[in-house]
Amino acid sequence: MVFFEKVTKIYSDDSVALEDVTFTVKPKEFVSIVGHSGAGKTTLVKMILAEERPTGGSVFFESQNIHSLRRHEVSKLRRRIGVIFQDFRLLPGKTAFENIAFAMEAAGRSDGEVESDVPHVLELVDLGKKIWSFPHELSGGEKQRVAIARAIVNQPDLLIADEPTGNLDPVNTYEIVQILKKINDLGTTVILTTHNKGVIDSLDRRVITMENGKIVRDDKHGKYML
Repeated sequence: MVFFEKVTKIYSDDSVALEDVTFTVKPKEFVSIVGHSGAGKTTLVKMILAEERPTGGSVFFESQNIHSLRRHEVSKLRRRIGVIFQDFRLLPGKTAFENIAFAMEAAGRSDGEVESDVPHVLELVDLGKKIWSFPHELSGGEKQRVAIARAIVNQPDLLIADEPTGNLDPVNTYEIVQILKKINDLGTTVILTTHNKGVIDSLDRRVITMENGKIVRDDKHGKYML
């Protein structure tokens, strides 16, 4: 599904964010990408979303070279990718329902689809009773569940979770990881970036370890080795 071919990214100050990175993520796979701050994880995610261009090499989504797409084609690609961030990025003046509905409306979904799909996806993340709650009325873990629901409501082929447990306590971290595993079991490809050793060791899924912009390990059933 996602293929990096000898990808290098050098920024204007000559800092090397990625160096000769090659790997493949297959459909329905769950892949964790780990590494210390500055290892290249964020740049890698931005490459998939076409927010950064490689200095060398190519990034493919299925058979498409992401960085040769026209602007409208990039928009179409991004609709196939759901993204979860560490800081939730919820709209503070909207309820859980409205935050998710907003994402559906932006994708051109009908009012009928919104009415049926939003409650369903909130139930999927065990948050059905909080459907009319505003972000300030939710805990950190609940906010992240709303963010996950928003990311998957349009049924993306790929879900990118970028340090999704960085602001959460161990209990909420465990629950979020279980939800991500459930989403993967339902057929969505998941790419998780994290530096949380406990998360990685509990998953027993593929782990790509990055260091100074390079892939130094790629283990099918990996542990956190840094």
